[in-house]
Amino acid sequence: TTEIYTLSLHDALPICAYEFLDQDCVEVLTQWTGITTPLESESPFYVLIETAGSNATHDEEKLHAFLENTMESGLVVDGIVASEPSKIKQIWEVRERITEALRHDGYVYKYDISLPLPKLYDVVEDTRKRFEGNGAVTRVVGFGHIGDGNLHLNITGPKYDEEVAKSLEPWLWEWTQGVKGSISAEHGIGFKKRDVINFSKTKEATDLMAKLKDTMDPLGILNPYK
Repeated sequence: TTEIYTLSLHDALPICAYEFLDQDCVEVLTQWTGITTPLESESPFYVLIETAGSNATHDEEKLHAFLENTMESGLVVDGIVASEPSKIKQIWEVRERITEALRHDGYVYKYDISLPLPKLYDVVEDTRKRFEGNGAVTRVVGFGHIGDGNLHLNITGPKYDEEVAKSLEPWLWEWTQGVKGSISAEHGIGFKKRDVINFSKTKEATDLMAKLKDTMDPLGILNPYK
């Protein structure tokens, strides 16, 4: 289940980053880079929140009130607050170096999708079930930008396996379509997804997009073929 913590406008945090990762991300990170979280206890999920306001004293009060309320409710079980640049950098490394660690884990099947928040992690769990006991898959992890429902689903294996790839597509596109998500989020459509955009967009929408493209770029010279 997904719980959403709400704040009044008066108490709202000036959030500029809201990142999410699971324990499997931490495990692969520690295995290949030696980096660990600064927290004393392990947890199935972690979030990284960065704030940037104009009134330091007021913003700090709101942050501590937020942490106190979430920890009292049991929604958050452990946390750390950092304001020094070196400590902030150390915390951000936990999120930013996941991709590097996954590359050391073997071949990576990478997906960038957006989903409704209540369904954000369901796809990770369903993907694990799909490959349970399959030696061609080492691990399945999920991380991303929870503020806009953007999930990076990464599956690793000892090497590229055609059967794994076929088992992922179009199954993942159909799964995403079923929860009214998008097959692409921050990284766009590009080359690989241009023929499967119909899983996220209706024909009317893609026809309109094509008309806009032709209107603004009649010679097809802007970002060609994408």
